[in-house]
Amino acid sequence: MEQRVIDTLREVFELNGFLGIETRAVETGASLLKKGETSKEIYLLSRLQEVGHESDTPIEERLGLHFDLTVPLSRYVVEHSGQLAFPFKRWQIQKVWRGERPQEGRFREFVQADIDVIGAGELPDHYEVELPLVMVSALERLRAFGLPKATVHANNRKLSEGFYRGLGLTDIEGVLREIDKLDKIGADEVSRLLVENCGADESQARACLELAELTAADGAELSSRFDALCASHGIATDSEAYALAREGLATLAMIVDEAAAIRPGSVIADLKIARGLDYYTGSVYETFLDGAASLGSICSGGRYDNLASQGSRKYPGVGLSIGLSRLVSYMLHTAGAHASRVSPASVLVAVWDEADRAASNRIAAELRSRGIAADVAPTAAKLGKQIKYADKLGIPYVWFPGQEGAGDEVKNIVTGDQAPADATSWEPDTVNARQTVVIG
Repeated sequence: MEQRVIDTLREVFELNGFLGIETRAVETGASLLKKGETSKEIYLLSRLQEVGHESDTPIEERLGLHFDLTVPLSRYVVEHSGQLAFPFKRWQIQKVWRGERPQEGRFREFVQADIDVIGAGELPDHYEVELPLVMVSALERLRAFGLPKATVHANNRKLSEGFYRGLGLTDIEGVLREIDKLDKIGADEVSRLLVENCGADESQARACLELAELTAADGAELSSRFDALCASHGIATDSEAYALAREGLATLAMIVDEAAAIRPGSVIADLKIARGLDYYTGSVYETFLDGAASLGSICSGGRYDNLASQGSRKYPGVGLSIGLSRLVSYMLHTAGAHASRVSPASVLVAVWDEADRAASNRIAAELRSRGIAADVAPTAAKLGKQIKYADKLGIPYVWFPGQEGAGDEVKNIVTGDQAPADATSWEPDTVNARQTVVIG
């Protein structure tokens, strides 16, 4: 299934004008730490002759495996800026490595699927609408594999920061990191952490949680509810903090309204979305599946203006990322994906006798030439055993070559139907020729 999902995502990404790239797996420690990660989350590399002496070298000067695809992208853009056409739209699907505690849905080695748009000096905010819509479109295509409906929840860092500053808070990054924990630890614990770690009093902590409760499906509703919240907490409308918040609100309202015009209900404003990483500067996104609250966000990202730079020139970007291995694991075990099929073949061509194998091979070759995946029975066993072999592999059709002048026939072992068939024109039923799933 994973390869089918990758193919589907790639098709949608390229349909929307994104170019595929691949970057090296190894980055410098300095590059990896730039994104706010801690060294214990990074798999650092050592040459054999250096074992035992790693502590003598600063982490920034060592090499490590990339834990996401955004850091490699920032380096790639800087290194190839002279050859790229900006805005640069790229998709990338590769393995990454992260110092996770292995558990359900959490892996130390997994595949990630990213799309980003990078500008040179500036990046129009309409890309902050385009990217979530591309991801929603891709996830909609995956519903054929049993995936539930996906909805993008969006916020804007400027909106949140302006509100927090209007309350008198100064540790904005700290507040965002604590708010980002809401779904995991609950409002009471987050309130305690805001007081203990971020210098908030109980009233300020309560106001932060009230902002996090605000959701809206259109820009007008979002604006009126936000202004009411500011008024209730004494945030002056002529303050710099309020002006910053309104700047973020205008972008968020635009995202929600323009997305609704294209795909109604696909993107909503949800002001508890914080994305705890420090480098986000504008819009932030989390994506959730209907009826899968325990899974959490399956696709996240946001706007970043300062991750990549070259001298005085900056390369702002906006991107979204899917933890693809985690999503496929969910689809296999929960979302009702077809987990019984382990062969990509739609047809197994039977072999009456080893002396007739050449005829079976010719039939399979003809089917393959027309794009129909076909395999040939491994032995000329009794037909019952060949059919059982196909069933075990989840191959829905068994092809019987004609004998003594008779025509070929094909049996649908899912429905039991059997009919005459010609390898030059026969087509499988798309329902029974379902997508491949590889177990394990």
